[in-house]
Amino acid sequence: MPTAVIFDVGRVLYDWSPRFLYERLIDDDRALDAFLRDVVTHDWHFQHDAGRSFADTSVELTREYPQHEALIAAWGPRFLESIGAPIRGMPALVDDLHAGGVPLYAITNFSGEFWPPFRARESAMFDRFRDIVVSGNEKLVKPDAAIYRLALDRFGLVAERTVFIDDNEANITGAAAVGLIALHFTDEPTLRRQLQDLGLLG
Repeated sequence: MPTAVIFDVGRVLYDWSPRFLYERLIDDDRALDAFLRDVVTHDWHFQHDAGRSFADTSVELTREYPQHEALIAAWGPRFLESIGAPIRGMPALVDDLHAGGVPLYAITNFSGEFWPPFRARESAMFDRFRDIVVSGNEKLVKPDAAIYRLALDRFGLVAERTVFIDDNEANITGAAAVGLIALHFTDEPTLRRQLQDLGLLG
């Protein structure tokens, strides 16, 4: 029987999309789609999750797209606007696990510089967690096996007795490869049933 749960954050606990920010700044839908597809891409942002600073990546991107300098510059100070509301049902599920005495942790692919203000803003949720590994601080990212092993060591957990939850199939595959009980997140009702079957929820 598992004894602890490790969550992903983006798109498991909270909705996230660059569109949430840039739809406030770009009125034309086609221009918005093109900007998200070609400029502030997921590959570009993934550099922040891997530990690169926004100061460095924004200079490089602005050099490539000087016509979008102001929009690119908005990413840093307004990043929290790209994070939406909690995923439906997930605050209650976290509360239920916490109330049941289940130790809660997280591994998130997240910029080390953007994490502290988000963590402070959402303290009601994250105060339930005993520890959180942030990829940007470690310069390791999921699905690299090293970040799972680092987290297990830091948290003092045994992989085979720990549930890991993520919306990304590659991250699930990586977690399973190091022995974690890996659950692919789709929605709260499905996850709740899975955790009940594992004996973590009544």
